[in-house]
Amino acid sequence: MKLIFEKGAPGQHLSLLPACDVPEVEIVSPRAEAPELPHLSETELTRHYTALAKRVHGVNDGFYPLGSCTMKYNPKINEDMANLPGFTNIHPLQPEETVQGCLEVLHTSAKLLGEITGMDAMTFQPAAGAHGEFTGLLLIKAYHKNRGDEKRTKIIIPDSAHGTNPASAVMAGFTVVNVPSGPDGCVDVEALRSAVGPDTAGLMLTNPNTVGIFDRNILEITKIIHDAGGLCYYDGANLNAVMGVVRPGDMGFDVIHLNLHKTFSTPHGGGGPGAGAVGCKALLAPFLPGPVVEETENGCHLAVPEHSIGRVKNFCGNFGVVVRALTYVLTLGQEGIPEAAKNAVLNANYMMKRLSEKYTMAYAGPCMHEFVMDLQDLKAATGCSAMDIAKGLLDHGIHPPTMYFPLIVHEALMIEPTETESRETMDEACDVFLALWDLAHENPQALHDAPTRTPVRRLDEVGAARNPVLKYTPND
Repeated sequence: MKLIFEKGAPGQHLSLLPACDVPEVEIVSPRAEAPELPHLSETELTRHYTALAKRVHGVNDGFYPLGSCTMKYNPKINEDMANLPGFTNIHPLQPEETVQGCLEVLHTSAKLLGEITGMDAMTFQPAAGAHGEFTGLLLIKAYHKNRGDEKRTKIIIPDSAHGTNPASAVMAGFTVVNVPSGPDGCVDVEALRSAVGPDTAGLMLTNPNTVGIFDRNILEITKIIHDAGGLCYYDGANLNAVMGVVRPGDMGFDVIHLNLHKTFSTPHGGGGPGAGAVGCKALLAPFLPGPVVEETENGCHLAVPEHSIGRVKNFCGNFGVVVRALTYVLTLGQEGIPEAAKNAVLNANYMMKRLSEKYTMAYAGPCMHEFVMDLQDLKAATGCSAMDIAKGLLDHGIHPPTMYFPLIVHEALMIEPTETESRETMDEACDVFLALWDLAHENPQALHDAPTRTPVRRLDEVGAARNPVLKYTPND
């Protein structure tokens, strides 16, 4: 497929913009030469982008079991609500009294998500999960500083954590201390005890964890941190497995982030927009980014918490994403939220059981919302790696699961079917996985060559990573 710069011819053009109704102003360009933009007709332009759209694979196209990412279906009612004129035809600098409905959306969302998670206050400013992590860690840092306890400089993180956890901790100015996982995939409690001390600022943890297991020692873990004077941060990436069933706040966590663009069914992927809402217990509420929405007898208004860390994003974050998430919560309601979580767990265990007929599981079940397969024995027997199986899936219209993560499993494929997939879809996917296992033993070269039925065959990924071509050069 040609690039758009390789299409068209001089003299071709299209008119998509209405006639200018304001005085024209000539802008002096700093360019020495005019940009070499393509000349295309409207027909060519629409055909080009339609062809590109047909190559995109998302949850509306087929099975998308991306582990640790919760790529679930996005109900269309969410889009209808987010596109209501009262939400789209506003400006964030309007007077508060003219946007009361929007402020009520933020206030109601904070209240309901607080009930689901066991938190007392919430901000919607962070634009994504990692941004939420960074914000939550700044809250922990501000809390210790406000108490004059600035010797607390270390954040404890399990070795199975998402890579963004240590990155966020370093960005917030902390030193990272890794603790190992035990044979069961959970935190080694004794190693954790040895790691805490007067310099412990907090712990970052996902529960269920990155290998899809709910840590049964969670109350002991958070108590160890609290007894040492630290705070506990909950990475909400895996909340989909437990929402409405157990609450992070009841596990002992003081601050969390939620991926509204994952758990709460808003569009996810393609670079955004996302929403990494951060909730916290009352002790951290005075440090939240401002403004936050407060409800009074005269309606909702924006206020800045007493010791606010300041803004982490303009205005109140990606508002349209919050509208979609609130629609999802209200649609499912008090009974539907935990039902979705339980169905996610059921689906994951169903696929885990079927695939364990041939594949080796990294950790024994039952799992929660996701599970990790360890393909080291398959690679040793056939030479086919996790990458080869992933590439083989592409020929069957299935998006590969997360590969080579977590790092503690060397040939890992991590699968999360979510609650929105039917048994029929999961059976079809399992049949493909099992057939690829057979193919690895019968004809491993076929998997080394895969994919063969996609628009682009297997790429030189090492070459692309080491020698990326970042711009188009005409006639190159």
